[in-house]
Formats: sequence, structure tokens, C-alpha cells
Amino acid sequence: MACTWEDVVALGRELPGVEESTWYRTPSLKAGGKGFARLRTEAEGAVMLRCPMAEKEALLASGDPAFFTTPHYDGYASILVDLDKVDRVQLAELVDGAWWQAAPAKLREQREG
Repeated sequence: MACTWEDVVALGRELPGVEESTWYRTPSLKAGGKGFARLRTEAEGAVMLRCPMAEKEALLASGDPAFFTTPHYDGYASILVDLDKVDRVQLAELVDGAWWQAAPAKLREQREG
């Protein structure tokens, strides 16, 4: 079953301090004012999520068609996710990880507490 931006928002809303916003004039999620997820209107059905470079490399090397990048994102700690192809469980893990990348220490401590 395909995932949607609404699924990304619902997953993000489960995390402390998440707000819906815009980032580069597109719908996004932010934690403590820092963006961690952005709907790519230039690539219908894709979302950009922050992730560590090592994880990005592993996802791309996996050959899973849900994950890709573009030259614009080369060298950046973020992965592009095709919402039509990603598994919801994996999307949840990626949204959670993206939140950890962006959330200020105060929010991360709230979550751990």
C-alpha cells in the first residue's frame, strides 16, 4: 500500500515539538524550528528526509527502488523516498531518524525522559 504525505505528517506528529510548516515553499515538518521532512513538489510522491550519510549510502546501495537521490542532494545528509514504493514501517523508522537528526537536545531529552 502506498504511503502519502499525510502518513508522513501523522508519523511526525507522534514526536515531540513537531510542527507543520513550509521549507523552500513546500509542505514540511520541523522540530524546534529545524526542518527534517519536506514534500518535494518537483518530484510528485517523493519526500526528502534527513538521515546520516552512512545510512543514506546504505539505503542507496540496497537497490530498493523506494530510495534515491539527485545531484542536488549529493553530499547532503538526506535521502529521497518514493512514497509509492516505501513500506510504512520503514517510513516510520526514517521519519523517526530524521526527527533525531533535526530535533534540539531539549526535545530529544523530552523523548528519552
